[in-house]
Amino acid sequence: MRVVADHLRAIAFSIADSQLPSNIKAGYVIRRILRRAVRYGYTYLDQKEPFMHSLVPTLVLTMGGAFPELDAQVDLIQRVIKEEEHSFLSTLETGMGLLERLAEKAKAENRRTIHGREVFTLYDTFGFPLDLTELILSEQGMNVNREEFQKEMDMQKNRSRKAAESESDDWTVLMKDDTEEFVGYEYLSSEVKITRYRKVVTKKRELYHLVFNLTPFYAESGGQVGDRGIIENDKEKVEITDTRKENELIIHVVKKLPEDPGATFTAKVNPNRRIRTANNHTATHLMHHALREVLGAHVEQKGSLVEPDYLRFDFSHFQKVSDEELRKVEHMVNGMIRQNSTAEEHRAVPMKQAEEMGALALFGEKYGDAVRVIKFGNSVELCGGTHVAATGQIGIFRIFRESSIAAGIRRIEAFTGEVAERYIDEHMETVKQIAGNFENQKDLVKAVQAVLHEHGSLSKQVGKFQKNMLGVLAKTLEDQMERVGDIMLATSRVDLENPGLMRDLAFQLRSRYPKVCLILGAEIEGKAHLAIMLADLAIKTYDLNASAIIREVSKEIQGGGGGQPFFATAGGKNPKGIDSALAHARKLIKETIG
Repeated sequence: MRVVADHLRAIAFSIADSQLPSNIKAGYVIRRILRRAVRYGYTYLDQKEPFMHSLVPTLVLTMGGAFPELDAQVDLIQRVIKEEEHSFLSTLETGMGLLERLAEKAKAENRRTIHGREVFTLYDTFGFPLDLTELILSEQGMNVNREEFQKEMDMQKNRSRKAAESESDDWTVLMKDDTEEFVGYEYLSSEVKITRYRKVVTKKRELYHLVFNLTPFYAESGGQVGDRGIIENDKEKVEITDTRKENELIIHVVKKLPEDPGATFTAKVNPNRRIRTANNHTATHLMHHALREVLGAHVEQKGSLVEPDYLRFDFSHFQKVSDEELRKVEHMVNGMIRQNSTAEEHRAVPMKQAEEMGALALFGEKYGDAVRVIKFGNSVELCGGTHVAATGQIGIFRIFRESSIAAGIRRIEAFTGEVAERYIDEHMETVKQIAGNFENQKDLVKAVQAVLHEHGSLSKQVGKFQKNMLGVLAKTLEDQMERVGDIMLATSRVDLENPGLMRDLAFQLRSRYPKVCLILGAEIEGKAHLAIMLADLAIKTYDLNASAIIREVSKEIQGGGGGQPFFATAGGKNPKGIDSALAHARKLIKETIG
């Protein structure tokens, strides 16, 4: 109980101080502390359901006076802890059972050490942390073979590395003084010289990396994709397919090496692509600000992707964002766009001054002594990306999806500008087409709901009709049954609307007559369908197999099928072969039974 209380204090104070559990850095420390407490409650207090979140109000009463942030954030703290408890308890239950079996196996073999490869499987497959495994085992006087565990971990890393590795030649250096300068904030084109290049082979594709003395190309960073464009001179033009950063070098990816690498080129960024990317990047800043306003100050960026036609933004929040909240965020962002706030860019700002300006710095991120601050109205962030000159350039912002990507992490995906317009146009056209089927209806939603209600009612009536029809068919088949040995055999071509009804009919008869063997055929929408149902007696006594029989007879309908020994189905494109398939199946069964 002391362990739970102590860990709860650490977790609650951290969450109140804006640090949320996650899989990286400080957030992972918080997650591990919480999971240890959950494990103690699970093992020693028999708490198999989330319980720690219910202790938060008591903690607030005890310590809220000294730390008022607890009281201010009590709802958030409870939601975060409850979500984490839920997600870990299922892992814990599975892991504890597996670990218990590993411990029993080791004791039976008179071992006090658990094999590292077994513990690695527990970690890698079921997400059971090594430190928690070692803690639980130490309570039983046992330990883990760490060398084996580390060996398995290294092998996995090597496999991952080989899957992604590429072969690179050494750099060919053309200019010794190859200090590179980025001029892309101000210019989309400039004269450049190649200072070094190398060949790279990735997944059997041959590419070249170029480094310039200066460049207008923005390298992929901070979630923003790299620029594309060309370099050209009087003699040739070479396409830049991507721009990346490696060891502080801006690398331009090309499919072919220029014929004269030592020549002077004009580097040109694709302007349309850059503008659309900038629109989306600025929109992520505006959305981040709006999310904090609508959902609370606990919202923190956890990742982003900014492309020319699409943006996504990952952030900390421990419940689904409601439709109403999404609309508020959307309206707030579009309001900031209409304000046409101009960009305020501050370069080489001392970190302390940036904080005084209200710039958002991500907890756990490393920043230099001097940073770049981007401000649009009330949105102030540290950022190295490219942005619009004024928010009005974005045009329009539209959210199209909100989802969960991990415990406590939500994702919003959105469009801006022309792409957002196309998205809205497509949905308006859909609404227009639906409305065209409901002339003179003032309330389209109610009209659609009425049709759906009517459809549901009719579906029930159709279901009852089909059930009655299957009953009539079943009675007809009962009259057609032929005794073959100690089973009853029925073969029929039936008239049904879908293959599922054949299955229903077969199971209905099987439930009535445990000794029946049934062979059905039907033509549905121009295609041939077969179904074979065998009694358990036929399978055990005569070694009959419905799947084997249907594979054989489905040749008659130019198709194929399969299933289980007692029930199998097939489909084919030759309905004319149904009768011969039925006769063939009947013959195979009768010959086998004798």
